[in-house]
Amino acid sequence: MPMCLRVVDSITELRATDAGCVAVSGSHGGLSSARYALVARPALSVFNDAGVGRDAAGVAALDFLQAHALAACAVAHDSARIGEARSTLDEGVLSHVNPAAAALGLQTGQPLREALAFLSVNPEETS
Repeated sequence: MPMCLRVVDSITELRATDAGCVAVSGSHGGLSSARYALVARPALSVFNDAGVGRDAAGVAALDFLQAHALAACAVAHDSARIGEARSTLDEGVLSHVNPAAAALGLQTGQPLREALAFLSVNPEETS
């Protein structure tokens, strides 16, 4: 059974009904974004690494969500436009994955579309 796909420019757009879906966002992977993902509990949250930043703030969501047994990854800021989920989906290349995402088979350097196909997610069926 394919996973549902939710494509949102901002992770703040997720709702409780998105639990168990793959959430592709244009949001940075900072802690503030992680808190929204935690409430919605998607099966996988995809962020933009925003250049990683000081003290890895741009990917802090990955460790935070891992601590809550949630898969998360980030695409490279130079592969997709920050704030534009469609760019994340169409052009994003994974730069960081947490252990839960790695357990799903996601790997750094992998195009996001390829990773989604591996998860049986159809990028053409978005909600």
